[in-house]
Amino acid sequence: MSVDFAQQLKSSIDIVRVIQDYVRLKKVGSRYSGLCPFHNEKTPSFTVDPAKQFYYCHGCHAGGDIFTFVQNFEHVSFLEARNLLAERNGIPLPKKTEYADDETKLRAALYTMHEIAQEEFRAQLMSPVGAEARAYLAKRGVSPAMVEQFGLGYSGKRLARVLEARNFSRQHLDASGLVGRGDDGSLYDMFRNRLMFPIHNESGKIIGFGGRALDPNEPAKYKNSPETAIYKKKATLYNLHRAKEAIRKSDRVILVEGYMDVIGVFAAGLHEVVASCGTALTREQVLNFRRHSQKIVLNFDPDAAGSNAAEKSIELLLAESMHVRVAQLAGGLDPDEYCKEHGAEAYAEAVNQAQPYFYWLADRARKRFDMRTHEGRYEAFQFLAPSVQRLSDKLERMAVANDVAGYLNVDAGLVRENFLKMAVDRNAAPAAPPLERLGANDRMMIGLLLGSEEARETFIPELKEMAVVRDSPARKIYAALFAMWEGGGSVQFGELHARLDESGQKMLAGTLIASESGDSDVTMEHGIRCMEAMRELNGRMDTAEIKKRIRDAERAGNLGEALRLAQMLKR
Repeated sequence: MSVDFAQQLKSSIDIVRVIQDYVRLKKVGSRYSGLCPFHNEKTPSFTVDPAKQFYYCHGCHAGGDIFTFVQNFEHVSFLEARNLLAERNGIPLPKKTEYADDETKLRAALYTMHEIAQEEFRAQLMSPVGAEARAYLAKRGVSPAMVEQFGLGYSGKRLARVLEARNFSRQHLDASGLVGRGDDGSLYDMFRNRLMFPIHNESGKIIGFGGRALDPNEPAKYKNSPETAIYKKKATLYNLHRAKEAIRKSDRVILVEGYMDVIGVFAAGLHEVVASCGTALTREQVLNFRRHSQKIVLNFDPDAAGSNAAEKSIELLLAESMHVRVAQLAGGLDPDEYCKEHGAEAYAEAVNQAQPYFYWLADRARKRFDMRTHEGRYEAFQFLAPSVQRLSDKLERMAVANDVAGYLNVDAGLVRENFLKMAVDRNAAPAAPPLERLGANDRMMIGLLLGSEEARETFIPELKEMAVVRDSPARKIYAALFAMWEGGGSVQFGELHARLDESGQKMLAGTLIASESGDSDVTMEHGIRCMEAMRELNGRMDTAEIKKRIRDAERAGNLGEALRLAQMLKR
């Protein structure tokens, strides 16, 4: 049943729409292109073909259908990918939903527990025990609409009992990050007396929580969920699931430091805002929003800690080819405070007028070093040089370097000399080994066999007997096609793809996506000419094989066999 349902699901969902939720795609001819989400690249090599409903990356050779994409991106099983796609597209699941292994069962339990926790926290916020949390939100100017939008809640001391009553296994409870266990083995709430912020993955599922202490004497102001089977802090960005569409439309990311800053900026109408989840910015997080835009505005808190974090983030962002600007807010206010005090328009103007990162860094350098001396100016430039050097474009790099030199009053010749001497560390991912290339005959014939029943009936009986097919790099693809045709079932890309091993899948996707023309341009006339060429090649292979066998027979002294083979060769 699950296989039939999967095929029904696949035929009713557009792969472009699925992948656009994760990757910013641009239409190029009949296909779509974007930055690959599975490896680090500077220029797009990731292609989606809506006609064949598959994707392929020319850089890392990742390829497949909608299920493969969701499995690899979300790190889930086939069944989880199937169910996620069905739920997201409003397609009812089969009555019996099966889970294949212990890991899949664990993730399913964790998702369910986090949904229960969210319901419980929201209910507690609206109950008498949530009065203090509601007062805090009112004091911070968070409207009821934003409370609802962001699913804010309050954690008292009820969740452990609620989860225990739902009969989750001890293993699943202990792995949830939502409860702890006392010395006597009893459960207790991991978050107590805290304002709760649900954290979602990019698909919108709740995977963790951040809790803001309401007791001023609590040593840990914020407490975040530990890493679990569904929550990886270093790869997760707060609010990305809401922000990604706005990021693509505005072609920029606004990166702030905290949950309240995200909510304040979002409420001010700038929905392209995200934050890291209680950690310093990581490369994985950068790659996650870089798929949607390569432009970013940093707006961290103006205190020393925020400035130091911004400085470290700039280095990381430049290493991943992001175009970085820094917004500075007057009055020493953080983004949420500034939005409340000066209004949405003033904040939007501050973000729109954010200066390029090198001027912000140069201001930092001027405060740090004695700019009245030659040595101090040189030290300031040395402080800035590594960040400028990380720009990938050589002309942009030199232009920025000259701008900074002028800003710091450093000799331009010294700048050029330094940049000639400095080694460039690109941190580029190693190139994937090239796939074995198929010849034009194989590419055309496979495409035609996939697209035409007439071609299959006409050519397969002869192709099955050909040495040129048996020795082809595409022999596994041919064998799968022949088996599908003999079995009498449908011959579609998805079914063929599913029959192949990983190398065969990559070769199939690479062969079809690399083709400049669609199936509609390849006719039976093309197929007949292709078949003639393959017969000629096959004849050459047969001739070469017979000659080799004659030589082997002569060396072995088997003259009778050598004579028989010579007569065969003459025929």
